[in-house]
Amino acid sequence: MPVASRIIYVIMKQNIINNLNGKRILLFFLVTGMIYMTMLTVTIPKLTGFAGGLKILDMMPTGYNPTYVNSLLNALGPDGRNFYLFYQLPLDMVFPGINAITFCLIFGYFFQKLGKIDSILFYICYLPLFAGLFDYCENIGIITMLNTYPGNPVILSIVTNLFSILKSTITTIYSLILIFVLILFTARRFLLKSL
Repeated sequence: MPVASRIIYVIMKQNIINNLNGKRILLFFLVTGMIYMTMLTVTIPKLTGFAGGLKILDMMPTGYNPTYVNSLLNALGPDGRNFYLFYQLPLDMVFPGINAITFCLIFGYFFQKLGKIDSILFYICYLPLFAGLFDYCENIGIITMLNTYPGNPVILSIVTNLFSILKSTITTIYSLILIFVLILFTARRFLLKSL
């Protein structure tokens, strides 16, 4: 590993370890949940209503094509595009960061409890950070498409779609890993209590 990468890794790892506090992680988890629930129950249904039932780009984990993007932006109309830009996306610019930090710390917390904080498994803590980075890239693409509509270049839709797929894929991977870690943690506690 190059020296600069090693230094960044050590600094980030130390920051994660320094923040492995159950109450702090719970607070992050609650804030993340509140933002996500607000989007799921308020802004996304409203946007779907503006779009006549079409799914918004953020909620298409398997991706979309430029034709769908133009159909969606057209169906949203000026009011829907403004709502996307000024209500949904501001929330979605807060969410990726706090979600990434939350799940990074959750992994760190469980790895510490399992005695794996110094193992190669620690790299899994970084998966939520990459998902958050791709979520921000997706959001920037959507903002750009909303601001340039109807003159969106096809390449913009293609690149934004790539970021959407990367975000969804990494989120799915770390969610499955987290389920496995939780099962492992629970089984270990159960075995320790039964001894």
